[in-house]
Amino acid sequence: MLQQFNTAIRHASAAAAWGLLALCGAVGAQNLQVADQAPTSYTVQKGDTLWGISGKFLKEPWRWPEVWRMNKEQIRNPHLIYPGDVVRLEYENGQPKLSIADDTVRLSPTTRVSALRADAIPSISPNDIEPYLTRPLVTGPSGLYDAAEILHGRNDSRVVRGTGDVVYVLGIDPKAGDYWYIYRPAGAIVNLDGTEVLGYESKFLGTARVEKFGELATVRIETANQEIQIGDRLLPAPRETLVNYVPHAPDKPVNARILRVPFNGVETGRGGIVTLDQGTRDGIEVGHVLAVYRVIAPIVDPRPSRQQATILRFLDNTTTFTPREYVAPADERTGLLFVFRTFDRVSFAVVLNSTDPVRTGDFARTP
Repeated sequence: MLQQFNTAIRHASAAAAWGLLALCGAVGAQNLQVADQAPTSYTVQKGDTLWGISGKFLKEPWRWPEVWRMNKEQIRNPHLIYPGDVVRLEYENGQPKLSIADDTVRLSPTTRVSALRADAIPSISPNDIEPYLTRPLVTGPSGLYDAAEILHGRNDSRVVRGTGDVVYVLGIDPKAGDYWYIYRPAGAIVNLDGTEVLGYESKFLGTARVEKFGELATVRIETANQEIQIGDRLLPAPRETLVNYVPHAPDKPVNARILRVPFNGVETGRGGIVTLDQGTRDGIEVGHVLAVYRVIAPIVDPRPSRQQATILRFLDNTTTFTPREYVAPADERTGLLFVFRTFDRVSFAVVLNSTDPVRTGDFARTP
């Protein structure tokens, strides 16, 4: 279970961010549209991101895999682009294409023979990502049964603890390091009709650092999103590195449903984190951009009904009833989602933009 947790955390480092929210526009026609007054070339600057550069050329920056002509493997491991590189806008069969100029001369540092990987610009700014990172954890029925557990706090018998408090934890493995995440079981995630359990969620509460290892470890709470309680569980925090997953549309139809929105509400908007009823088993992956659709209830058709009239015999043999007919409006597109964390049958996404509130029960589909 811990290995599954570590894998999920590493994948989650590509979480969507406020930078996405500010730059992303509603998806329109399938043809790529060049931004108004797009330059023919751009010299990459320190602090740029792939998303931001693509936004200089495209009206829909999230579609940059198409304009960079990326294949599926390159989406997971984008081309390394460095400050000083020159990005050119060209056209191939009438469609825009971005590429790095072959004659690029990197500006700095001049003594460097080959660019270091660490100098490459990211897909999305880490500074933009961090405020929007969430660390939900979804497990099987056993949940956090074998995870380390807070047994007691230092100095007094308070049940509730917070930032800076010291607690004593059973089950800390020194081999897992001294930095740990604190979780609390939050219950089952079920499908919309309540007939099937998709996983068991544990809520991220904060972080802690081991001060002294032992059978009962001494641990200090470093951060707390909410009150920490006796009985809460700890899991080792893996070393997180920014995975440059590129925002992209799924390569097959997706028809997921939104199970939950923040704070146990019924609707949310831009920046809200939503839970989807599909995960890696269904082909959902980190970086997927999905369109939100709302199904509009059928409307009574005012035209004469074509349904067969029925005699209401419980009244008399002369009274009839003709069922009404309804007209179903087309589903309405109300926003975009960016998937930033996936589990077997559940995934989590951030709302990039919305024209109307995003609600529980709305669909998340291939844009």
